[in-house]
Amino acid sequence: MSRTFTPLLTDFYQLTMASGYWQLGMHEHEATFHLLFRKNPFKDNHALSCGLGTVIDYLEQWTFEQDDIDYLATLTNAKQLPLFKPEFLDYLANMRFTCDIDAIPEGTIVFPHIPLLRVQGPLIQCQLLETALLNIINFQTLIATKAARVCLAAGNQPVIEFGLRRSQGPDGALSASRAAYIGGCAATSNTLAGKLYDIPVRGTHAHSWVTAFNSEKEAFEAYTEVMPHNSVLLVDTYNTIEGVAHAIEAGVQLRAQGAELAAIRLDSGDMADLSIKARKMLDQAGFTKTDIMASNSLDEYVVAALKKSGAKITTWGVGTNLVTAYDHPALDGVYKMSSLKNSAGDWQYKLKLSEQEVKISNPGRHQVRRFFVNEKFITDIIYDIDVGISETPSFTQLDQSLQHTRLDDYDASVDLLEPLYRNGELVQPIKSIHEIRQDALNETKRFHEQHQDKPYPVGLEKKIHDVKLALMKKYR
Repeated sequence: MSRTFTPLLTDFYQLTMASGYWQLGMHEHEATFHLLFRKNPFKDNHALSCGLGTVIDYLEQWTFEQDDIDYLATLTNAKQLPLFKPEFLDYLANMRFTCDIDAIPEGTIVFPHIPLLRVQGPLIQCQLLETALLNIINFQTLIATKAARVCLAAGNQPVIEFGLRRSQGPDGALSASRAAYIGGCAATSNTLAGKLYDIPVRGTHAHSWVTAFNSEKEAFEAYTEVMPHNSVLLVDTYNTIEGVAHAIEAGVQLRAQGAELAAIRLDSGDMADLSIKARKMLDQAGFTKTDIMASNSLDEYVVAALKKSGAKITTWGVGTNLVTAYDHPALDGVYKMSSLKNSAGDWQYKLKLSEQEVKISNPGRHQVRRFFVNEKFITDIIYDIDVGISETPSFTQLDQSLQHTRLDDYDASVDLLEPLYRNGELVQPIKSIHEIRQDALNETKRFHEQHQDKPYPVGLEKKIHDVKLALMKKYR
């Protein structure tokens, strides 16, 4: 765990390919790769980009240490001979990151096929970066998107990420907490994530606290005594309605000490009915400002249904279904080479064919231009930075047809990919996680107000689309 960000965090074939490039003298040829996904998660019409901060952490530590080299030297082939030549391992030991990377900022609404990252540099480096970049961006984009959906369902009510114990290991838990906060969650129960990423931490107590005492009433009185200004009481250990009554009694004692009962938490049963009854009891006892938190297998669908049914829940603790992206457990992000310089220094277009149209890659070195009318997103167009794009571009909408569409009516546009690294040096100021989260909240709200569930058009600029068709014809 202490060296998660070693370059050995990669698929083994990246290293065998790297060795092959080196042996053939291709390793320093300049290449361009793009990272993108092909299908929106959760049957939605967009995703929320996330993970760039972790990518920066990874790249700032990207070097083969001696223990990495020593390990690679122990690997053997089928004849039990060293798999990697000592000279190649020496090359890795002395290699430093020198790529250019352009990236769409975290917290940006993104769509299938548009590149989230453009990586350009020595072929060997671009190749060795693939797996880790996909691992980071795929997972955090997925979780941030899920969190945004849950927070949208919750409206203006806070969502607390409670998923540590059910997430995919310690590293997955940390990434999920970071992404969930950027996606809109107000806090996390993951204390280490709070420390590492400056995320607010929240928590209540477990059923074990209640069962450790002779009675629920005694347990609540003890908890409010030791945590008078952090009193959130879990009321469903035995009988929920009786638990609410005991919480109110503890709240009365808290007031005598000059403190307030912050909230009660429901973790089982009919959440709508219990929250309505609990709200009535709390209000009648004068605890009108005491929140009601729910935390039982929640997701955006359950939250929306509970709100529609009139539930009086004011805070949502969402765990398993959020941090595991339970209903869509992986984003299908890919990383494809699109151009390579030959020995003469000329860029050559590269393309991957497939029987599945969606898997045919796009050649060139790409930028994404987003067009607006009255600040409303209207379309994204992928274009080749060497060819450029006209003021009235023609494009082919991906996943639909071969027909070109001319974009005449718009009043603003912006290129989404921004310089992040140049020759291995970070050139972009690093935003705080709180700034990224606010950007994501603003962008998500604006997009949903404009588009809701409507498909969003993404197109390939005509000139590069024509190149793609010509290459498809050539290789087929």
